[in-house]
Amino acid sequence: MSSRIRINKFFTQQGICSRREADRLIETGRVTINGRVARLGDQVGPEDVIVRDGQVVPWGATPVYIKYHKPVGVTTTSESHVYRNIIAEIGHQERIFPIGRLDKDSSGLILLTNDGDIVNDILRTEFGHQREYIVDVDRPFDDVFLGRLSSGVMILGSRTKPCRTERIGRQCFRIVLTEGRNRQIRRMCQALGYRVTDLHRVRIMHITIKGLGAGAWKDLTVDERRELLRAVGRKPV
Repeated sequence: MSSRIRINKFFTQQGICSRREADRLIETGRVTINGRVARLGDQVGPEDVIVRDGQVVPWGATPVYIKYHKPVGVTTTSESHVYRNIIAEIGHQERIFPIGRLDKDSSGLILLTNDGDIVNDILRTEFGHQREYIVDVDRPFDDVFLGRLSSGVMILGSRTKPCRTERIGRQCFRIVLTEGRNRQIRRMCQALGYRVTDLHRVRIMHITIKGLGAGAWKDLTVDERRELLRAVGRKPV
């Protein structure tokens, strides 16, 4: 890194924590820069020695972007005490964390990274990034049901954004969302009198789960990574 950056951004770029969490570390005096207790807003460069809780935080962590086929039963959390947490299941040598969530009872594609800055960029709803799911419900549905899903459903006190739906079978459909509320698809179906029996995410933006078996992960391809960075306004590297 050639230019100087704020100390909280340094922590996110190294995949250590969010900017807010970094601010808390700094406010409680747990971070030093060249032996001096860090202050909010301090800027650092590669020549500086940054220490957190007595441990030097090295510069230059290589950005990691992977995709993982999460099986049902794995919890999307970085908390190590949680049984079958996603980080332990993957066992990556770098410290990575998930971008967004996927319910424990759901399966499919999820992205993980050590690039703290890109997480908020991807999750910001104004970007309108697409997420595609295959959904099974507990009984046959008609086209009115799909139409109501597409036009928006009242959940959690407000109406969901319009989305795309497509029938796959008598009790199975495809849905493409551009927002990510808590358990959104399950809540939408429940509001219309249906219960989701299986929910599987097959795509996030341009990245698909094709060829990735349950429980497997792999690095994004060069093209996938470049397009991901372009999509959030970052210069591909």
